[in-house]
Amino acid sequence: MADVSQKSGPLAVLAGAGLFVLFELVAYQVLRLATSGLGMSNQMQPENTIVSNWVKTVVFLLLHLALVVVAVLVLSNRLPRRYRGQLMGWFYLSLLTGFLLLWPLFD
Repeated sequence: MADVSQKSGPLAVLAGAGLFVLFELVAYQVLRLATSGLGMSNQMQPENTIVSNWVKTVVFLLLHLALVVVAVLVLSNRLPRRYRGQLMGWFYLSLLTGFLLLWPLFD
């Protein structure tokens, strides 16, 4: 059995960060295109609505979550063992990024 305690180096973390940014950019563009028909710009909501364009928000977040979960499942089977330690950190960061991508989506 190979040495399990071997960790990925700083170059692997840098490559992971670059691939993470690339994944989020592509996911944002695809999801923006997929949700472009939902909601209206400058939509006036009654006082009882918490989030304007809530359908577009929920669809965007659910599709982003589905993309991230599929990516984690595929990568967890494809990556070598020493790089899998990074995967959950990028997963949690991607969940946070999904909410942060709502700002440029509605601008």
